[in-house]
Amino acid sequence: MSFEEKKGTCGCQGQMRELEHNIGHVPVFFKELAESDPLIHEAVLKLDNYIWSDGSLTRKEKKLIAIGIAAAMRDDHALRAQLAGAQMVGVELDEVEEALRVSYMLAGMPSYVHGKYVAKSVFHE
Repeated sequence: MSFEEKKGTCGCQGQMRELEHNIGHVPVFFKELAESDPLIHEAVLKLDNYIWSDGSLTRKEKKLIAIGIAAAMRDDHALRAQLAGAQMVGVELDEVEEALRVSYMLAGMPSYVHGKYVAKSVFHE
């Protein structure tokens, strides 16, 4: 089947709900990707489900890692999305605080301050 034949055949609404559960918020551009490039959309969904599935690390532990990375990168959108998803899997604010301390040690004070500011706003919405 050619790309043109596969276009629009994603049929991945259930996968989109799972993605929302995995990361907490699905960016609009990714929802639009289902229409514009369903093959890459489906491939990313499969990778996402593989990465967030429990393995040696739980989904909760992976969320804390993602929060630390997003804070270190000072990526406000990713940080808010990860924090929202973290709440959905039972991450507490004190656990976020610890993850941000690790981020501070490796990425410096700005990542820690940014992460704390965003975490407080997301956890108290």
